[in-house]
Amino acid sequence: MAKRRAVGNPLALAVLSGLLLEPMHPYEMGRRLKETGKDRNIKYNRGSLYMVVEQLAKAGFIAEQETVRDTARPERTVYALTGTGRAELYDWMRELVAEPEHEYPRFGVALSLLGVLDPAEAVELLGRRVVALDREAAEITADTARAKEQGVLWVFLVEEDYRLALLDAERRFVTALIDGLTAPEYVRAWQDAFGEGKPWSGEQ
Repeated sequence: MAKRRAVGNPLALAVLSGLLLEPMHPYEMGRRLKETGKDRNIKYNRGSLYMVVEQLAKAGFIAEQETVRDTARPERTVYALTGTGRAELYDWMRELVAEPEHEYPRFGVALSLLGVLDPAEAVELLGRRVVALDREAAEITADTARAKEQGVLWVFLVEEDYRLALLDAERRFVTALIDGLTAPEYVRAWQDAFGEGKPWSGEQ
């Protein structure tokens, strides 16, 4: 079972990981998240980033190291990882890597209730999903290829390989599901259960 974290936002994990390399101010943290493409997996904005930094400082995971001043930019506080923060980072990472967790994806909810849709409509909608999956996979493949050409080490792109694997698995699942939904025996069973004039038929 996952631990209850003092700061449980995934963005906090990215901040701790970034500070493992060197002290930074929040603006620099955000810039590096974008440069490395981590913002594709960890959603944030400037406000949420600063809020997480404050929470981590309050928890004792990071600490102010210095305040940087120059004439072109406003004052900026540089933060460093504390010993407690380093321990939290590694403990959290080990948990995430080793322990599967059910995340209740929205598509899973839809699948659990798929039987309420007319089979023909469900097939049409799932076909649109396959097209969207293919488009997303193509975009990831192109982005990854560009990153590799720029010399990015493969381990820093492994989350994109994971996304591609998930997309491929989902595509194969959805394709098989479409075959099942078009089977005559399923169509007849659906009509018997949810056909015209029956509950969940869509009529008001």
